[in-house]
This record gives sequence, C-alpha cells and structure tokens, in this order.
Amino acid sequence: MDQTRTENLILVTRDRNGIAMVTINRPKSLNSLTRPMMVRLALQINALGKDESVRVIILTGSGRAFCSGVDLTAAEEVFKGDVKDVETDLVAQMELCKKPIIGAINGFAVTAGFEIALACDILIAAKGAKFMDTHSRFGIFPSWGLSQKLSRIIGANRAREASLTATPISAEQAERWGLVNHVVEEGEVLRKAQEVAEAIMKNNQDMVLRYKAVVNDGLKLDLGHALSLEKERAHEYYSGMSKDHFQKMQKFIAGRSSKKPSSKL
Repeated sequence: MDQTRTENLILVTRDRNGIAMVTINRPKSLNSLTRPMMVRLALQINALGKDESVRVIILTGSGRAFCSGVDLTAAEEVFKGDVKDVETDLVAQMELCKKPIIGAINGFAVTAGFEIALACDILIAAKGAKFMDTHSRFGIFPSWGLSQKLSRIIGANRAREASLTATPISAEQAERWGLVNHVVEEGEVLRKAQEVAEAIMKNNQDMVLRYKAVVNDGLKLDLGHALSLEKERAHEYYSGMSKDHFQKMQKFIAGRSSKKPSSKL
C-alpha cells in the first residue's frame, strides 16, 4: 500500500482552537486496519502529542464504524510485526501521548478497535455504537490491553463474559458500566466530542497535562502507591512555583469569584 493511499485512509485535520481530528477513513471495510494504517496512526499521534498548537485530540472513524479491528487478510503482517517497536505501536503511542484523547465512537468498535477505544481518555458514543471483543472467536491473542483494561473498568465478571462469549456491549450498557462517558444521538458524536474538548481547553493547559498524567500513571499502581505518586508530584509542582505564580493564581481566583452571581436568597 503506497504512502499516498495510506494518508487518504488516515485523515488528520487541525482547527485554530487547538483541536486535532484523526479519522480512520476506510468505510467500505468498516475501517479495518492494515499494518501501514496502524503505523501511520501511531506516527500521527506521536506528532500531534509534540505539536504545541494541539491541545486535544479527537479520534474517530468514517461511515458506520469506529474501527472493526485488524484487516484479517493482512493479519500475519500485523501480528508478527515487531512488538517492541514502540514508535509504530498505535496503542503505545496513545498511552504515551500527553494530550487528552477523546474517542468519538460512531459505530462498531471491534477487537483491535475496542482496544484503541480503551486507549482513549474519554469516550463519546452514538446510540447505535457497539463494543465487541472477538479475540476468542477467531483465535487471536490480545496484545493491545483488552484482557487487562476492560476488567479494570467494568469489573472482571462482566469483562470475562464479554470476551469469552464475544457478544457485543451496547453504547447504553457501556455507559451504565462506566466504559463510556456520554451516549448521544447518531450524528451528534463529533459535536459532543468537540464540546468536551472545548471545555478542556478553557482550563489551565499545563495542569490538564499534569492531571491526565497523574490519573493514568496512578491507574497502573495500587492505591497506596498511587496516592504517594500524587503527593510527590504535588510537592514537586508547588516547590517549583514562585511567589509571582501564587499571586497570579490568587488574582485569577479573585477575578472568577467576583463574576459569580449573588447567592443571596
């Protein structure tokens, strides 16, 4: 697959506000992934993470699927690839990305597509969206985290049933289980994702990056060590603040407070 063809299958746009949109654009194949597509996605996420003009990344798919997984006609090339090559590993790059990643799930998120969704920080799903793990059906061993992440989000029993039966999880069920943040009407997924992105961008961008990092890093630890991690990073942060920083913080808070409407009854 030539480079131009691959670029057309993975579309990247940026707006003036700092939102980058990454679209898997192979709708006739339900956005199934070939090795070149996966490499381009990984490289693009890496580049957007380093781009100072980008504040939030939205990842979506064109047509009626988010991503239906790996193109099984190219399965050997994908599964026997260099698993230690972090630069071309999409999920590894998503996990390393400092910017918030919002998944706009407009249809099926199947197997590898499900794993990509799990690598997002926030998920918005259309009412008709479905999450499905077919590893056990096709004899494919998970390698992008599905066997570990799903159980931590929705509970081990639910995750075992979803993965061992290969039955789909509806968007509404995913929301009830805490897998999805918002379920919206079909056609409203990108609008809602942009709304969430804009809410993120109204805040202190340095703290947004730090907050995402401490949440995601803490999830890899037990609670005791995660609390210690938060304490250490807070101490490091405040130790690096000058008196001028504290004065600016106080002025900002005072300005915000003065704009609030009266609370008198």
